[in-house]
Amino acid sequence: MAEIKYEIKESLGVLSESSKGWKKELNLVSWNDREAKFDIREWDPEHQKMGKGITLSREEILALKELLNKIE
Repeated sequence: MAEIKYEIKESLGVLSESSKGWKKELNLVSWNDREAKFDIREWDPEHQKMGKGITLSREEILALKELLNKIE
């Protein structure tokens, strides 16, 4: 299996933290030297291991923001 290359370009915030120290974060991440996208996933404290997550384009994150603003 090919190695996945990633670079966290900007840390935008922590959504939660597990008892094991892993944090669910919103970051701007460049995957395999591509343009950075918004990324929500769990990371270990050293950002060496990660859980499954979701990657969103700018348009998708803005649509999500609009949907979240409708929640009361």
